[in-house]
Amino acid sequence: MPTKGEQTRQAVLRAAIDRFGHDGFRATSVADIARSARVGATVPYAYFADKETLFLAAVDEDAAGVIEEGVSHLLANEHFSTDWRQTLIFTLVGAVDHHPLARRMLAGLEPHITERVLAIPALEELRKAVTERLRVEQAAGAVRTDVDPATMAGGIVSIMLSLLMSVVQLGTGAVAPYTEEVGAVFAAALDPPRPTRPRRR
Repeated sequence: MPTKGEQTRQAVLRAAIDRFGHDGFRATSVADIARSARVGATVPYAYFADKETLFLAAVDEDAAGVIEEGVSHLLANEHFSTDWRQTLIFTLVGAVDHHPLARRMLAGLEPHITERVLAIPALEELRKAVTERLRVEQAAGAVRTDVDPATMAGGIVSIMLSLLMSVVQLGTGAVAPYTEEVGAVFAAALDPPRPTRPRRR
């Protein structure tokens, strides 16, 4: 059971995600967030040093929610189909729709933190999940054995994050036509080579 202090901190964080997500960093004050959280105007400062610290904590929390859905998708998809490589991106796209602050950040509406996207703490959990998935598939013969799972996972997550930003900024319709091409890149990088048939003389 969370303590009263932990409950208050979470209430402030949820309010910050909502207010920053809809109104942005500049247009939102800590007092606005306190009102939304139904706490005193100075209460947020008991948990967060200043507005910037609260904003970054809210970004990390909301982004973690998106990434958690992606990790859950990987854990639920236990069979050795390679479909997860393509469907993971759509799982993340769907998740962004109900995480307003993560969506705002990916849309480039908070340019002072856009470069921080790759450093979001929860991304490490997604990299670990993809790494483990690739290791399992290597053992099953579904992924090449001459690639390092951790290195490939880092690349896959970076590519997916770039695609996610493109979808948020351009719309699903603009990116959807390239799904097969992205799948082909993953297949070329990860799938074991097919045995070649001997030429007939």
